[in-house]
Amino acid sequence: MRAVHGYEQKDPAITSQMTSGYPRFVVHPFLQKLTAHYQAAHQLPALWLASSQRMAAELQAVLTRHGASATVHDFDGIAGVSHADTADLNKHAKTFLQNTGGFLSSRAAEDQLVKLGLQAAAHPEKYFPDNALTEVRRHLQPLFAGTTVEDILPATCGINALYAAFRALAERQAARGRTIWVQVGWLYLDTIALLKRYAPQPDDYVYFANVFDLPALELLFAQKGSQIAGLIIEAPTNPLIQTPDLAAISRLAHSYDAAVLVDPSVSSVFSVDVLPYADVVVASLTKYSASEGDIMAGLVVVNPTIAGANELRRDIKSRLEPVYPRDLARLAYQIGSTRQVMRFIETTVPLVVAWLEAHPMVKSVAWALSPKSRANYEKIARTPESVGSMISFTVRKPLEDFYDKLRLPKGPSFGMKTTLICPFIYLAHYDLVTSEAGRAELSASGLDPELLRLSIGAEPAQDIIAALAEALA
Repeated sequence: MRAVHGYEQKDPAITSQMTSGYPRFVVHPFLQKLTAHYQAAHQLPALWLASSQRMAAELQAVLTRHGASATVHDFDGIAGVSHADTADLNKHAKTFLQNTGGFLSSRAAEDQLVKLGLQAAAHPEKYFPDNALTEVRRHLQPLFAGTTVEDILPATCGINALYAAFRALAERQAARGRTIWVQVGWLYLDTIALLKRYAPQPDDYVYFANVFDLPALELLFAQKGSQIAGLIIEAPTNPLIQTPDLAAISRLAHSYDAAVLVDPSVSSVFSVDVLPYADVVVASLTKYSASEGDIMAGLVVVNPTIAGANELRRDIKSRLEPVYPRDLARLAYQIGSTRQVMRFIETTVPLVVAWLEAHPMVKSVAWALSPKSRANYEKIARTPESVGSMISFTVRKPLEDFYDKLRLPKGPSFGMKTTLICPFIYLAHYDLVTSEAGRAELSASGLDPELLRLSIGAEPAQDIIAALAEALA
C-alpha cells in the first residue's frame, strides 16, 4: 500500500522503480524512447505521440482551448503534438489521450524504433498468420444476433470504442435538441471523465447512483425526457458489479427516443448478451479476449434494428482510431482461446466467492450473482455459469495489513489468465479517497474506499484461496 500511495502521489522513490504500467496511465517505455528521440532530433520542449493525425489534431485543439500554442507533426507516419513544457499542459495532454485511447500503439512505437536503428529487433511473439480482422470478427460476430461481420468494429482500446460511439450518438442527439446524458451507476473513471468533459452545460451530466431504482429513473424521464440524449450503462458495473434491469431501462429510454449505450466489459461479451437492450454496445477486448494481458483493443457494435443504424455505424467507424496491424494480429492469435479460458475462470469464481463469504474476516462480497443483481444478471447471462472473473470484497482488518501480506499478483486490469487484485478505489479515485468530501461522495454511492477488486485467473482455485487465507490469517 505504501507503493500505491507513492504511485498516486508521484513519489520518485516509487515511480523511478516502475518499468511500465497500464498503457493509458503510464506511458509505455517504447513511446518514451521514441518521444525522446524526436524531441532531441527536432528540439521540441514537450511532445506526445498519438495514434493518428486525426487524434493529434484533436489534441492540438484541446491544448489550444487551454491557451497553448500546439503544433501537429508527422514523423515518417508517426503523429505527434508538441507544446510548451509546463506541468499544466502536460496534464491536459495526457488526460485527453488517456480519456480517448489516443496514445500511439506500443507495437507501432517498437517498429519505428527498429526502423530508426534505435532497437535491434521487435520482441518475438506469436501472431495469427492470415487475415487478422476476419479472424477476430469470426469469433465475435456470432455473439451478436442479427449482425453481419461488417457490424463488428474494432478499436484501439475499450475507451476509444466508447469515445467514438458516445461522440457520434451525442452529436446525433444534440441535433435534435437533446443534450442530457445520464450515467447509470458508478462507472469506470474514464467513462465518467468523458461524460463530464463533453457535457455542454454542467446540468447536462446527470449521475443516477442507484441502478435498481427504476421509479426514480421514470421520474427523471417524466421531468426531462425531451432533453435526455441517452444513458450510459455498464452491465455489470465496475467495481460494485451491479446489474440494472436492462430490459426495463431500455423500454423506458426508447419510449422517450433516448439512446442506450451499454458496456459489458466487466463480464465480457462472451458471457453476457446486451445488444437487444442497447443502441450501441462498446467493450474492452483488452479484457478476456486478450487473456495474456499484452494487447489493448476495443469493440463497437451498433444494434442493426435501430433507426438509422447504417448511418450511425458509418459515423462511428469513421471516428475510431485505426488498430495497429500487429496489435490486431496478436489479438487474433489469442481470441480463439477466450471461451476455454473463461470456462476455467468461471468455474473457479463461485468457489472463491463461497470461501470468501464464509470467512469471518471478510466483511462484504460482491459478484455477478449477488442477491440484489442476480435476477437482472441472469436475464443477460449467456449460460448459468457465465459470471465473468470479477469479485469485489472488503475485509475486517486494516487494508494495509491484508494487502501487504497477500501473495497474489497485483495490478489494475482484469480478465486475464493471471489472477490480479488491487485496492481499486485508491488506484481509480485517489483524490476522493484522500479527502473528507471525497469519502462522503464515495459513501453516498455505496463505495467503500477499502474495497478490493479481485479478477480470478486460470490458476487452480485452491492456490488462490490459499493465498487469500494466508493474508487473512
